[in-house]
Amino acid sequence: MTSLDHERWMRVKGRLRTEVGEEIFSSWFTRLDLDGIENGSVRMSVPTRFLKSWLQTQYGSRLLSCWQTEDGDVRRIDIRVRSAVRPPAVEKACALAGDAAGSNNAHVADRARGAAIGPIISAHESFGGSPLDQRLTFENFIVGRCNALAHAAARQVAAARRGEPVVFNPFYVHSGVGLGKTHLLQAVTFAGNGGGDRKVLYLTAERFMYGFVSALRAQTAIAFKESLRGIDVLVIDDLQFLQGKSMQAEFSHTLNSLIDAGRQVVVAADRPPADMESLDERVRSRLAGGLVVELGALGEDLRLEIVKARVAAVRQYHGSFDVPPPVLAYIARCVTQNGRDLEGALTRLLAQSKFNGQAVTMELAEREVRDLIRPQEPRRVKIEEIQRIVALHYNVSRSDLLSSRRTANVVRPRQVAMYLAKSLTLRSLPEIGRRFGGRDHTTVLHAVRKIELLLGKDASLAQDVDALRRRLQE
Repeated sequence: MTSLDHERWMRVKGRLRTEVGEEIFSSWFTRLDLDGIENGSVRMSVPTRFLKSWLQTQYGSRLLSCWQTEDGDVRRIDIRVRSAVRPPAVEKACALAGDAAGSNNAHVADRARGAAIGPIISAHESFGGSPLDQRLTFENFIVGRCNALAHAAARQVAAARRGEPVVFNPFYVHSGVGLGKTHLLQAVTFAGNGGGDRKVLYLTAERFMYGFVSALRAQTAIAFKESLRGIDVLVIDDLQFLQGKSMQAEFSHTLNSLIDAGRQVVVAADRPPADMESLDERVRSRLAGGLVVELGALGEDLRLEIVKARVAAVRQYHGSFDVPPPVLAYIARCVTQNGRDLEGALTRLLAQSKFNGQAVTMELAEREVRDLIRPQEPRRVKIEEIQRIVALHYNVSRSDLLSSRRTANVVRPRQVAMYLAKSLTLRSLPEIGRRFGGRDHTTVLHAVRKIELLLGKDASLAQDVDALRRRLQE
């Protein structure tokens, strides 16, 4: 490669940086090198197959256009995967450009400004991690009142360095679907593997079980266990799907080993540890001993920020996609369930705009997203949630409510919890009895009738029950 070719490449990079923005350029183009130009073909190289595929599919036409603006004779771009050693021709070209040290320092600075997400994904999956979505970074996470605490804690977990005291361990996030659990967990993984000195492994519960079973079959279970316990930050998603006594025992051993060794554990599930009834009591206790944070429902203001951010992201690849502010406000106001429904609504509008050439109007939006607008049904209350709220209110433990204890400070809260379970859920008396430590249905019936009788006589109890009912139905 000649010095003239190198100067052209510098100008092309300047155009790319202007067109795609600093963040995207730092993530995807800083590890793209020019190898040479010959017969109208620009030969370039990247360090991984993933990065090659991503650049070809997402930015191939833009890269070619920038080169053709610089050199009208360029007809094609060839990208290959290079070896770990930088080609001598590139080093020579930097020297011929007049300031080899300055050029190399600029190259290093470009790489330091933002970790290339593609290579992180490739490396992470190469040592057995679950697939990562390159969009799920801290930079793309929209923060609101409902998720600010979880976001701040995740940031601190991701920013920690090896050898520093672990503050939140384990860090446990729970919520319903589509509210950002997986986004936060993958953001921790990207941030930890991209710029820190710790090895971060993201696994779904299903992948954890698959890895353990495969290791048993291959008679490499010891090596599997040791590899997990050598991780600096273990991130487990969808813990509610962890099934089987042997799986739970292995997870318990891994959890204890990592925490005792001062390694970070991050877990996400659809309910708090106390409600993970399928898990062993010791595991639930260990999980509850860390920082447990709930991601709340998305408010309308936050939903609006999310759809604005999604539209901005889509416009990077589909510049003509335009959603008027009233339509954005309509989607944020009416599509209320979760972030995935919001993204689905925008995907439908994009399809109509791209394939049918339709402008995005309020009429189009109302037609396309009507099945995503769900009527506001009364909140479904779970017996486990009733037990948790009642236990907190009366300053007893949930295990007390399920136990055989007959002391007055436990009997009354237990009866209140049974009464609320009967009045706020569709569960039968036998089912409620089973959920309260395997009691008979006649015990539940007695509790319900007892509380109904006292509500008309005891004003303090009536206030307590009314307050508990409102809290459960919020």
